[in-house]
Amino acid sequence: MGLAAPSMAVQVRSFAAAAARHLRGNMTSSGRELLKWIALVLMTFDHVVKALLDGYVPVLSELGRIAFPVFALIMAFNLAQPGTDYAKSVKRLAGWGLIAQPFHVWAFGFLLPVNILFTFALATCLVWSIQDRRWLLASFLGLLAPLAVDYQWIGVWLVGAAWSWFRTGGTLQSLVGLASTKPTLAKLPWRLWICMGLLCWNNGNGWALLALPLMQLGRLQLPLPRLRWAFYGYYVAHLAVIGLIWTVS
Repeated sequence: MGLAAPSMAVQVRSFAAAAARHLRGNMTSSGRELLKWIALVLMTFDHVVKALLDGYVPVLSELGRIAFPVFALIMAFNLAQPGTDYAKSVKRLAGWGLIAQPFHVWAFGFLLPVNILFTFALATCLVWSIQDRRWLLASFLGLLAPLAVDYQWIGVWLVGAAWSWFRTGGTLQSLVGLASTKPTLAKLPWRLWICMGLLCWNNGNGWALLALPLMQLGRLQLPLPRLRWAFYGYYVAHLAVIGLIWTVS
């Protein structure tokens, strides 16, 4: 046993050093994959509790509040990349949203608001319209349409605020107030912080704020493959399983 402890300590230090070497200034592809898998687990906690366990389980319910802002920030980062195909993103999100919706109704027992994939599809349409300066359409997408989707205005606005931040050179470090230069109001993600505050108000707690430091994991360069369709398939499948358990129980 006396020899094992130093060995473990060396392994921990080695892992920490390797992680530090692999940090990047902003999100990497593998870092985004890691964050999405973490968010999927947290989302599953939240959905199981809501649908099958009377709506609240200490710790699990709170951890579930972290999932949406993680997904929203990843979505915003992806949309902010040069050459983004907005139409392709909308078609993919809306298509999987349509597939998931019957299972969403089965699992939770309500039709409206529709599932979170439609929230992200709507947010994509919003930033697309802003990018093209179609202000009348953007007003409709940002003010009226969110009534029908999950997380409603707060969810759509959070993606829009984060997209605006990332597309102007905002970094993950600045999300938690860490900047390489002296920050000014224009260089801080204050719109995003306001939306995060509204999200916490909507949730009734501040657990969603943990998404901001958690996002720093997105800077890691890891040997994780990109599984584009796995997340959508998992989303549909876990709703189907929850609906089935709810039915038979």
